[in-house]
Formats: sequence, C-alpha cells, structure tokens
Amino acid sequence: MINTPNALAFARIIISPLIFWILLSRNDAPFGIHPTWMDFFAAFLFVLAGLTDFFDGFIARAWNEKTKLGSIIDPLADKMLTLAAFLGLMSQDAASPWAIFLILTREFFITGLRVVAVSEGKEISANLMGKLKTATQLVAIGFMIMHWPFASALLWIAVLITLYSGYEYTKEYLKN
Repeated sequence: MINTPNALAFARIIISPLIFWILLSRNDAPFGIHPTWMDFFAAFLFVLAGLTDFFDGFIARAWNEKTKLGSIIDPLADKMLTLAAFLGLMSQDAASPWAIFLILTREFFITGLRVVAVSEGKEISANLMGKLKTATQLVAIGFMIMHWPFASALLWIAVLITLYSGYEYTKEYLKN
C-alpha cells in the first residue's frame, strides 16, 4: 500500500544514491561545477531526505497510516541514506573509517536483532535513544558534507550515542 508516509520513505530511497554519487563526484564534477556547489547540493538533498524521515513517521502516527510495508521500508530508507552519506564522506577522507565501521556494525547488529525478535513474535520498536541516535548522525553528516568545524567531534559523539542506543535495544530484547 502506497500512502504518503511510504511515498516519503521511497523518496528517501531514491535520493540516497544521488547523494552518494554527488559526494563521490565532488572533485570531478560535471560541467566544471565547483566542489563547493557539489557540497551545497549534497547537503540540500540530505536535509530534504532527512525531513522526509521526520514527516513520514509523523504523518503515519498522526493520520494512523502505519503499514507493514512502511515498517520495512522506513528503516531501510534510513540505513540507505546514512550509508550513502557515510561511504561518500569516507571516500573523501572527510569521515573516520573507524567511526563509520562502529556505526555500521551497530546498525547491522540491531537490524539482525530485530529480525530475530520478529521471528520470536516480539517487536523492538524505536525508542528515544534510537531517535537521538538518528538525529545526531544526521547533524554530524550535515556538518561533514559542508566541511564545517567540529564535524569530526560530532561524528564521534554520534558514534557514542549510536553504540549506547544499540546497548539499550539489546537490553530491551534480553529483558523481554
């Protein structure tokens, strides 16, 4: 069922590879476009995609439009967006490979844990730490795309929050 929240998640899925391409092409931009303009365009698309993440969840809850499809594609779209940005930034040497490794390892682990939980008839739903994790990652990515000061520090703060969030989800699963 394609409703507004699912359409927004699909938009994020479509925008993600475009952001990845822009970040990879930053220094070899077509038509002689300056790398700074590539950064602005990547950042604009990233913020736009981030807004779709906020609004798809908000609309799904407010309009009671939660669907099984949405519960699958929303987290997939989130992972595709952050993966595209992190890998693109890492290719520019703008993000620590260790930080990206830790974040992606946590993401794969928690996704696997959710699959196991569903197979056992349990659900591990998003919590406040998960939302804070996403917000922190999005802000850090935005700073890194724009090459702003403190981008690296924000990335490591995102790593800490990401790992703690993973701990919280694991604790919730083990408790249930």
